Amino acid sequence: MSVVLHLSDTHFGTEQPLVLEALATLAAQQQPDVVVLSGDITQRARPTQFKAAKAFIDRMVAPAVVIPDNHDIALFDLWTRMTQPYGRFSAAFGPDLEPVYQSPDCLVVGVNTTRAGRHKHGEVSASQMARVVSLLAAAKPQQLCVVVVHQPAAVPVAGERANLLRGHEAATQVWAEAGADLVLGGHIHLPFTLRVDGLARRLWVVQAGTAVSTRTRPGVPNSVNLLRWGDAATALATATPAAPVTGPTCLIERWDFCAHQQAFALTVVTAVQPERGNSPD
Repeated sequence: MSVVLHLSDTHFGTEQPLVLEALATLAAQQQPDVVVLSGDITQRARPTQFKAAKAFIDRMVAPAVVIPDNHDIALFDLWTRMTQPYGRFSAAFGPDLEPVYQSPDCLVVGVNTTRAGRHKHGEVSASQMARVVSLLAAAKPQQLCVVVVHQPAAVPVAGERANLLRGHEAATQVWAEAGADLVLGGHIHLPFTLRVDGLARRLWVVQAGTAVSTRTRPGVPNSVNLLRWGDAATALATATPAAPVTGPTCLIERWDFCAHQQAFALTVVTAVQPERGNSPD
């Protein structure tokens, strides 16, 4: 079974030490196979903030898929922003802005949705969509296919539509057809799992809240996601189904920080059933 720990919007520079240590404890307990950090790693793209983020990710003792986003490009240093927008990110996490992770039953594809000329809105280009399609087309039927962006590819309420990833409609169409199961993101500090309808195959957008930052929304604590995929996840879903289980199942677990316990606690479990192969039902 593959276990994916999905973090987002850590905003190092505004991190909370107690929450940080609680997350490290959760990772040690759950032992994820891969850690995904879907952007806004830092608050102001300062070298010290990237250094702290890298040191924390290294504590996870697992491969990491890390993408930058709007907070990871210098905001006030315009020369750096326009000439070396990813220099500080690359110094910490390496030059690959769109990393890929593969295991026998999991494929994770990172997409850099930042643009140095934009303040916060992200976009995905036609060439980026095509790159992801090519990688998805080569995936094995048993692999859970995950695409990682920063801005949400779908939102549950109209008030969040201004924050949508530019190009999200075309991207979800072609990625679903090519075999994507999940699109992970962050940006709005609002965790949810949402099925996107009207596509060639079943596809879910999975959003994480802010993992460790003080920049939480009212009523929404720090949160992360754990994704479980494989025989054990399917067996667990079958044993305690909220709905009939008819095939391989991915469990999407939301873990919220509980201030009283000073620990992350399992809050919501959503069972989804991706389609296997490249054709719809």
